Amino acid sequence: MRAKREFRDRDRTEVSVLDALVERGEGMTVFELRTRVDVEIDALEEALGSLKDDGLITTTREDGRLVIRPADRVVPDADEGDDDGTSVVDRVFDRLGL
Repeated sequence: MRAKREFRDRDRTEVSVLDALVERGEGMTVFELRTRVDVEIDALEEALGSLKDDGLITTTREDGRLVIRPADRVVPDADEGDDDGTSVVDRVFDRLGL
């Protein structure tokens, strides 16, 4: 599953972070995100800061670890896409590079 289309016009790293978080659902640590988003740590930190500032991710401390989750408004409803969580419109935009 991917983040809602309205959040896909952001920086490529930010979109990758949102997609990874939406797909995982239960939250991820920075280290887990680093394995899913293929960017340098500085770019990942910058993306996380921007997403946090815009209220698109939430963070909590669990067992001494910082866990990052997508904000509820970023997660698509079950009826917004097909089986893989990608709507037809999203696939068209991706193919066009938008």
